[in-house]
Order: sequence, then structure tokens, then C-alpha cells
Amino acid sequence: MLRHYCSRFFPAAVFVAIAAGSAAAHPHVWVTARAQVIFDAKGEIEAIRNTWTFDEMYSAFVTEGQGKDGQLLTKEELAPLAKTNVESLAEFEYFTYAKVAGQKVEFATPTDYSLEQREDKLVVLRFTLPLKTAASAAKAFSFQVYDPTYFVAFEMDKDNPVGLAGAPQGCSINLLGSKPLAADDTKKLSESFFSGLSPGYDFGVKLASRIIVACP
Repeated sequence: MLRHYCSRFFPAAVFVAIAAGSAAAHPHVWVTARAQVIFDAKGEIEAIRNTWTFDEMYSAFVTEGQGKDGQLLTKEELAPLAKTNVESLAEFEYFTYAKVAGQKVEFATPTDYSLEQREDKLVVLRFTLPLKTAASAAKAFSFQVYDPTYFVAFEMDKDNPVGLAGAPQGCSINLLGSKPLAADDTKKLSESFFSGLSPGYDFGVKLASRIIVACP
């Protein structure tokens, strides 16, 4: 199950290396996430721009054997890998879940995606998720970024987690942290670190921050 899941989201060669070194731990990949909520000319939300910075281990394996020694990989060199990752994310709803007025938001095919290697060698994935239908932030628009199975652990960036682009005057963002885990969930999480299995399909949402965008 673990091999099947990861090989679909990450390139197979990367999965083999991660699984070999992390067989007794859960989660297996750590991501620091940032998001930008993009408004259209009518003042409605038209897209979410995700920026995900991967942990040191994943970044090292995903770039191993590529490029010249000592030189950072370019976006052009990483373009095929960016395409593979973004296309694979479709099966997992891009790990981005949004609601407007309590109703699930549907996303269209991602655009403007890229991978880059930073000076500190960490790999960053960026992609824009257009909404199939633009949404009004006057109707309680909210979203979360998480992996339901907690195979990938997402944490919102502490300094600049969410931004607005093209928002009407008076719009605001509220970032709500996750609630403390119940005793039973804490036990499941602890056990998962030893078994390497997911603590539960709905576990990721219990640890996910919720972003609320409100406009007058």
C-alpha cells in the first residue's frame, strides 16, 4: 500500500530511496506550505496559488544525479519533474480542499507550475489552482492544505502563510490552527510512527490549519 501510494505521487526512484530510509516513520515527507488567494477583476476568488517547500531528504533525493556538481538545478531542468508531480496530484485533489458557503469548491487543471532548487538545496513546487467557478469571499470562503492519510505532513509557513492578490479593499484573512488531538488520535499517531502505516484516512484534516477569507 505504501509503495503504491507514493509511487503515484512521487517519481518511483525517489520513492524507493524514501521508503528505504523511512520504513518505520509516519509521515514520510514534510512540506512547508504557503498560499496566495487570487481575485479576478470582479472581486471574486478565481484561484489559489500554492507554494510548497519540501524537506531536506525529499529535496536531496529528487535532485540526486541531476545537473552538474555544485550547481543548482534550473527550472528548465526540473520542468519534466514539475509536470509529473502536478499531474499526479490530480488523483489526490491537489491536497487542497476549499468550501464556499459550506459547499465544496471544484478546481480546474493547474496552470503556471514549476519546480526550483533554492540556494539551501531545498526544492520548491509552485502551481496555480483555478476555481472552476469563481467564488465570492462574501460567502465564507475557506480552504485547507493537507494529505488525508498524513503520508505527507503539511505545515503552513510561520512567517507568511497566506496572501491576497487583487483583493477588494477590506478583505481579510484568518488562519485557524488545528485543535488539540483527542487521546485516541494521539495514540493512533504514536502507533503509526512505529508501524509505518497511516493513522487513518481522515487524519490529515485533524492536523490541518484552516484559512478563512472574508470580504465586505
